[in-house]
Amino acid sequence: MTERDPSLAVADPEIHELILEEDQRQRHSIRLIASENYASRAVLEASASSLANKYAEGYPGKRYYEGMQVIDPLERLAIDRAKALFGAEHANVQPYSGSPANLAVLLALCKPGDTTMGLSLPAGGHLTHGWKVSATGIYYKSVQYGVRETDHRIDLDQVRALAKEHRPKLIWVGHSAYPRTLDFAGFAEIAAEVDAYLAADIAHVAGLVAGGVHPNPVPHCHVVASTTHKTLRGPRGGLILCRKAHAKAIDKAVFPGLQGGPHNAMTAAKAIAFKEAAQPSFRDYAERVVANARALADALQEAGHTLVTGGTDNHLMLIDLSPRELSGRKTAHALDRCGIELNANSIPFDKRKPFDPSGLRLGTAALTSRGLEPAHMKTVATMIARGVDEIARCEGAVSDEFADRMRGEVSEFLADFPAPGL
Repeated sequence: MTERDPSLAVADPEIHELILEEDQRQRHSIRLIASENYASRAVLEASASSLANKYAEGYPGKRYYEGMQVIDPLERLAIDRAKALFGAEHANVQPYSGSPANLAVLLALCKPGDTTMGLSLPAGGHLTHGWKVSATGIYYKSVQYGVRETDHRIDLDQVRALAKEHRPKLIWVGHSAYPRTLDFAGFAEIAAEVDAYLAADIAHVAGLVAGGVHPNPVPHCHVVASTTHKTLRGPRGGLILCRKAHAKAIDKAVFPGLQGGPHNAMTAAKAIAFKEAAQPSFRDYAERVVANARALADALQEAGHTLVTGGTDNHLMLIDLSPRELSGRKTAHALDRCGIELNANSIPFDKRKPFDPSGLRLGTAALTSRGLEPAHMKTVATMIARGVDEIARCEGAVSDEFADRMRGEVSEFLADFPAPGL
């Protein structure tokens, strides 16, 4: 550190202090948001490296700037590792996140006004699968399939009927809040019947796919889009995998279609995450994510909570609060004060408004990265149940005394499980 180039603590103590506060919050909270995780120290170091100083518009071997002696082999390494990890013919590692990746898929394979199909948001889909407030639902004619009212599972007969009726150009298979295994082969049969592209969004389950505990969509889909964080445990970023036949269109859609220069520090961090996910220990982690989720689901149901679909096959689950007539938003906020971090979420056929739904979404990836095992999920479920009971008793809130006591218990419980990367 010099006077000319001071450390963060000296240059901007306010930001430095906020980062330290966030470190502490992540250390001392039961983090159950299904889209979050802990990246490794190596991933975080790469994310904050000098690579962030460099522009790199274009692709390896075909850039618009000079000085690519390091960036080109770096990006090629990330591409090769992604292809090997998922068994893909082509990979684009430049998308800034999952939503731009999904937009790039549409730009590459569809024209504005074309019909697409995707799982509806209230049924567990994602905004970028054609929901009406998203660009994917504004610039494309979107048809939304749902889940059965009886068991809240995707009905492939309904998907097939809608596909035959509307003849979509592209069908999405993926989710943001669906706790069951995705039938990529079944969707592929339907897409073939109507001559549609099949695009998988595996943002939530990419780490489970890499770890071998969820089916791989690559053999069944024309294109696969994903984030690189969540269960994959990398940096905040996006990824697109596809067949060679679509490589040129996908690359052109990402750049120059949607983006300028890639974020090279994130490219390096993605490459590290792909290497980590190829290790035998990552398979152990992925297996524990699912085992923890099933154990937590069982314990929550034993405590009297209702779960959408009655359980989970992956890393996430949805608590249905409607039997207790509780607000998902107020409940999530009150639990956060207690050191239990999750999010409000719509449930299928929800009677409450989307911004204040009847559900809570939970995921086990972050706790698994800290080393928690299925045997610990009973304690997690008990803490959640105590919090929800108190919220119900106090009509949607908790006292400062109760919140402080719970936060202390949570911190003590987590003390033996250090947070990775921090």
